Amino acid sequence: MIGLLQRVSHASVVVDGVTVGAIDGGLMVLLCAERGDREKEADALLAKLLSYRVFADDAGKMNRSLSDIGGGLLLVPQFTLAADTQSGTRPSFTPAAAPEEGRRLFDYFSSQAASRHKQVATGRFGADMKVSLTNDGPVTFWLQVKPPAAKA
Repeated sequence: MIGLLQRVSHASVVVDGVTVGAIDGGLMVLLCAERGDREKEADALLAKLLSYRVFADDAGKMNRSLSDIGGGLLLVPQFTLAADTQSGTRPSFTPAAAPEEGRRLFDYFSSQAASRHKQVATGRFGADMKVSLTNDGPVTFWLQVKPPAAKA
C-alpha cells in the first residue's frame, strides 16, 4: 500500500458540490492499494503513518506524530499513485489493485483508522473529488508497504 502524507493546516474533499470530508491541522493522506496488498499491509501502513514524526516539538524539530498532537486525518483514495510511468507518455495502472479490491482495502483502512484515531474523515472512493489543502511547510512524505511477494 502507498500513502502520500501531507502535513496540512486545512484539507477538504468535495463531491458534487458537497463537502464529504474535512480536517483542520493534521495529515491528508492520498491512499492507494496495489495488487497483492492485503489487510496486513494496510495495518502496517496505518501504524506507521499514525506514529510518523512530522510535527514540530517545542524545539522546532519533527519529533511529534499525528497521535501525539491529536490532529485530524483525511484519507483520500488515489489509485494513480500506483501508476507505472517507466515508458511512453501514458501511465499504466496495472500495478494498482483492481477497483473492487481497492475499495475494500480503502474501507478497511478507513475503519481501522477510525478505531485508532479520534478525528478521521475520508474522500469517496470512485467519485470525482475536488481536493483542497494547505500544505504546512510544505511537508510531504511517500510511505509504501509492499506485500511479501513484491519485496526485493
